[in-house]
Amino acid sequence: MKKIIIASLTLLLLHATASTQTLTRDQRMEWWRDARFGMFIHWGVYALPAGTWQGHEVGHGGEWIMNRGKISVADYQQMARGFNPVKYNPEAWVRMAKEAGMKYIVITAKHHDGFALFKTNASKWNVVDATAYGKDLLKPLAEACRKYGIRLGFYYSHAQDWNNPGGAAARKIASEGWANPDSARIDAYTLAHSGHWDPAQTTDSMGSYIDKVAVPQVKELLTNYGDVAVLWWDTPTGMTDAYAEKLQAVLSLQPKIITDDRLKRPNFPGDYKTPEQKIPNLADLDGKDWETCMTMNGTWGYKSYDNKWKTPATLIHNLVDIASKGGNYLLNVGPTAEGEFPQGSIDGLKAIGAWMKVNGEAIYGTKASPFGLLPWGRCTKKAEKGITILYLSVFDWPKDGRLTVPGLKNTVVSARLLTGGSALKTEATADGLVIHVPEKAPDTIATVIRMEVSGIL
Repeated sequence: MKKIIIASLTLLLLHATASTQTLTRDQRMEWWRDARFGMFIHWGVYALPAGTWQGHEVGHGGEWIMNRGKISVADYQQMARGFNPVKYNPEAWVRMAKEAGMKYIVITAKHHDGFALFKTNASKWNVVDATAYGKDLLKPLAEACRKYGIRLGFYYSHAQDWNNPGGAAARKIASEGWANPDSARIDAYTLAHSGHWDPAQTTDSMGSYIDKVAVPQVKELLTNYGDVAVLWWDTPTGMTDAYAEKLQAVLSLQPKIITDDRLKRPNFPGDYKTPEQKIPNLADLDGKDWETCMTMNGTWGYKSYDNKWKTPATLIHNLVDIASKGGNYLLNVGPTAEGEFPQGSIDGLKAIGAWMKVNGEAIYGTKASPFGLLPWGRCTKKAEKGITILYLSVFDWPKDGRLTVPGLKNTVVSARLLTGGSALKTEATADGLVIHVPEKAPDTIATVIRMEVSGIL
C-alpha cells in the first residue's frame, strides 16, 4: 500500500511539473488579454480614519494615512480594533463588478500598512486577530468570484510594511521623488535614511521580515483561496534580487498565475507593465502587455470627503482609449470601513455596465487599432476567417452625417450600429472610407459602429 501511495504521489508531481513546463506565457496571459477590464479594490484599516487624523485632513491617497500622518504603530493598531465591516457583502461586490462588465478583481490582501485582510499565521496584524470583525475577508470573496465566474487576484505589498518589524518604508524627497533604496545592505538602513518614523518599525531586519512575514503570507494566499489569477506586487522599496527570488519561487504554487512588473526592477519584469493614473501615449508603447490602474475619484483607499468622481463619459472613454491601444483598464473602488462601495463608485459602475451591455464586444478579445488615434474617437479590431472586424467608437458625432475612416481602402462587407443594429451605407473616397450615419448619435457618450472589411488589417 505504501508503494502504491508513493507511486501515485510521484505521478501527480510529474504531472504537475509537466503542466507547469508546457504552460507558455501566452497561454497564461490569454484570458487577461481577452478580459480588457477589471476591478481594483483598495480596502483596509485606513478606511476607518477615511482621510482624517486628529482633526486634520491628510494628503495623498487614503491608504497612505499612516505614513503621511506619521501615526505610530501602537496608535494605528489600537484604531484597528474598531474595524468592523458588518455591511460587507462580497456577493454584492462581485455582482457589481460583473454587471459593470469587469472580468477580474484584484484586492489589496495586504497594503503598505501591513494589515492582512486574511487569517495568517505569519503575523497577528490581520483582520481575524486584530479587529472586532474577527473573520477572514478574502475567503467569501473568493467563493463569490467562483460563483459568478470572475477571476480573483491579490495585491500584496511585499516590501513596504509599516507595522510588521523589518518592513521597508519609502520616503519622499522633494528634489528626488520617491526614494527606493536598492542595496544588499538595506538591513543597515537607519530610521533617518529609510523613511521610518517609529522605532517599533525597525526592531527587526528586512531580511527577517521577508523570511518570516512576506514569503509565508504569499504562500498562504496562493494555497488557501483556490485559483489565484494575478499576484499584483507593489513598491519594491529596499528590495534585492535575493529577496525577490524568494518571493518569485512561491509562484510555483499557482502555475497559471500572472504577475505585474513591481516585484523588483529590472530583473523581475513580470508579465505586464503597470502605468498608474495615466493612459500611455502611442509613442510610449513598446509592444509589451500593459494595464492602466486608475481611481474613480482622487484616492485609492476610501476618503469621506473625496467626491471628485470621474463622469461616466470619462470612464467609458478611458476604457475605449485603453483597449484601442491594446491595454487593460483596472478601475479602482475604495470601500468604506463598514464594507460598502461609495455611491459615486456604484453610479460609475452602473453607467459603464449599461454601455458595456450593448457594446462589450468592442472591448473583449480585441486588439489595438490599426489606425492609431482617430480625430472623432477610437477603434478596436478582431480578425477571423480572412476578414477584419472594426469597432469604431465615436466620441464626437459628425454634424454632416459623414464619418471618415482615413486611409481605409479595404472592401466593406457590412457596417451597422451596435445600438439598435441599423445597417449603414459606406462610400470609398480618396481620403478613405466614408460611413453615412444618422443625424443624431444613438449613444451620446460613445456610439459604436461594427464594420467588417475584407482582408486582415
